[in-house]
Amino acid sequence: MSSIEFAPQTPAAFGVNEWVVRVLDVVWIVACARIASLLRFDELAPQAADTALVTFAAAFALVVFPVFGIYQSWRGRSILRLTAQVALAWVVVQIFVLVLLFGWHSTDSISRSWFVCWTAFTGVGLVGTRVAVRSILSHARNAGLNLRHVAIVGCGAHCEDIVRNIQRSPGSGFRALAAFDAKPTCNVSRAHVPTFDHFEGFVGFVRRNAVREIWLALPLSEEQTILKFVNEFRDDFVNVRFIPDVRSLALFDSGVTDLIGMSAISLVGSPLPVHALLKKEIFDRIFAAFALLALTPVLAAVAVAVKLSSPGPIFFTQKRKGADGHVFNIYKFRTMKLHTEHAGQLKQATRNDPRITRVGSLLRRTSLDELPQFYNVLRGDMSVVGPRPHALEHDELYRKIVSGYLQRYRIKPGITGWAQVNGHRGETDRIEKMERRVEHDLYYLRHWSFALDMRIVAATVVHGLVNRNAY
Repeated sequence: MSSIEFAPQTPAAFGVNEWVVRVLDVVWIVACARIASLLRFDELAPQAADTALVTFAAAFALVVFPVFGIYQSWRGRSILRLTAQVALAWVVVQIFVLVLLFGWHSTDSISRSWFVCWTAFTGVGLVGTRVAVRSILSHARNAGLNLRHVAIVGCGAHCEDIVRNIQRSPGSGFRALAAFDAKPTCNVSRAHVPTFDHFEGFVGFVRRNAVREIWLALPLSEEQTILKFVNEFRDDFVNVRFIPDVRSLALFDSGVTDLIGMSAISLVGSPLPVHALLKKEIFDRIFAAFALLALTPVLAAVAVAVKLSSPGPIFFTQKRKGADGHVFNIYKFRTMKLHTEHAGQLKQATRNDPRITRVGSLLRRTSLDELPQFYNVLRGDMSVVGPRPHALEHDELYRKIVSGYLQRYRIKPGITGWAQVNGHRGETDRIEKMERRVEHDLYYLRHWSFALDMRIVAATVVHGLVNRNAY
């Protein structure tokens, strides 16, 4: 449910809460460093070098955490996403701490066990504190405390969906208090919410009951109605949020950006905001570097097996499309005997394909042939998780017959993806197979979160290494 806020929250209250949380984060970072010193050195005060490092980490956390949205209001948002954001932000801080250590050539002056304990304790503390506070607030809101009353202006099924979403999420602290029927087709009274037909009566109810949230659940075409409510409550301390019905659009980025002095809303564009792309980029590079180092023995063994399986190179390269249509060379272990393709045509691998070698068959079934793509991730061509890239010939075919096909390339393609962990991989001998794959890819773009990426990575490791559809 994407929203655009026209009236900000009260700045003073927000600022006080934010600075309290910032101070608590610094306290956690310092306190956990002392606890780690007590466990490692049997003394509460860290060493001099450790103290300098802790000071730098605390200062840097105050700079990095806001970039990851750590101090934004999390009312009504996913707890999994919150914990993932906090954990990733702290990991990024510690990575920069390590870079600083290497830059100072001071790695020998820091106890590795102390550093690991400090990092782990602080991460658990930062996440645990927020989960505990979130749980306490959720229980309080379920009991009728710390509520934020909402009045909804809307019409049709979209308005009804929003009312039901509020009622299904009591822990968020939102309560639907009233609704304004912008059109006769809006029957929100079925959701047990008092509904107003007259503008003046609705406005009077909002002000008498000190409602602080008005959600405009209207189509994009209702410009006059939107302006009417924005102008009416311009001088009230009311947050007016626009929650448009954009289900007919392929992608929607709810962010409002400044474009040469004008406010612009992206209706079709990159589905991930800049800060999300930055987090994804950081994770990709770190994960790919560690994967290549950890898998070096496996890569070497597979390379030898491929070389001995049949004459030809170890690696297979092919042109694929990346983010925004950028063409790059994808790397795989070669699984087929050398053969010639007709110009402009590409034949997919099929069951019992005579072109596939014995070693190649094993590599395809276990997805080991995809491991060299971590090099593509390290180069920045690909992501660990994202829509799988297809051959250019297939792109030209499916872009004309599968709705939303090219929207998959709004972000970097991935080694694994939501479609793959849900069984949509291998040969696409029927249009329906490609349509199901594209549906899953677009779902991933609309619902991306760091937690979803971790879920896909885990599913790939646990279930996705061997797949009966890959041949």
